[in-house]
Amino acid sequence: MNTSEIKTVIITGLAGSGKSTALAALEDIGYYAIDNLPVFLLKELLTQAEEGKLRNDKLALVMDCRDPLLLTSFETTLSQIKPKDLHILFLDADVAVLLRRFSQLRRNHPLAANCSIRDAILREKEALQPIRKIASIVDTSQLSPHDLGRQLRKIFGQSDKEKLTVNLLSFGFKHGPPPESESLWDVRFLPNPYFVPELKSRTGLEKDVAGYVLDNEISRYFFKLLEPMLFFLIPKYQEEGKVQLTISIGCTGGKHRSVAVTEKIRELLSRQNVNLIVEHRDIDKS
Repeated sequence: MNTSEIKTVIITGLAGSGKSTALAALEDIGYYAIDNLPVFLLKELLTQAEEGKLRNDKLALVMDCRDPLLLTSFETTLSQIKPKDLHILFLDADVAVLLRRFSQLRRNHPLAANCSIRDAILREKEALQPIRKIASIVDTSQLSPHDLGRQLRKIFGQSDKEKLTVNLLSFGFKHGPPPESESLWDVRFLPNPYFVPELKSRTGLEKDVAGYVLDNEISRYFFKLLEPMLFFLIPKYQEEGKVQLTISIGCTGGKHRSVAVTEKIRELLSRQNVNLIVEHRDIDKS
């Protein structure tokens, strides 16, 4: 790895403009994220990255007026490093909006030690003008945190490793529902192989058992409804910036129906642009 291969996004701008939100959004799509990086550490960080010490070729760094050397050393440091794939992102916002945000958060401005928050905002705006002129500007005055995250994902994109991860988890209600569930479906209305002697001791991973659960009018109608719902929901979750979704599918014991349905859903979602993780939590329990 060399510095020309390292994608570096420096997030800067006004206090209260959403830098923490921006950093989290980039971290969610695979960036190594560092908040409040001092200027004097930037060169060393990129050197270490060049040597593969971070095991990541994408960096997202918040650098702002909390560092007293930012205004005097930032451009000089950049000229010494000259990274080829560098994006400077400046987050801006109206003074009235920033005042409201500080009031809601009940936090002080980092430059307001000896003045009002309004004066600190104005001082910061003026001080950051040289950096603002060399950066890409995003005005967050009218953006919610979700809007900002969505916009940054569009700008910086997502690779296959950064796709929505869907965790499919089959379970048995008699063993308790999974606490990590974000969406839970009860499939105890489907035909139950437990009451078929030759199927009782087997699992929904086996073709005959799965066929008993799925090859009937009720199951076919269930999946006729479920498939378009999944294909509608998954892109919507992705648009909202969700990076992980846990769908739990439950039957009585977690051995037959929930397993077969989970495997069928795995097949359906394999056509979607997602990473799939499948776990059959209770398949070996009695």
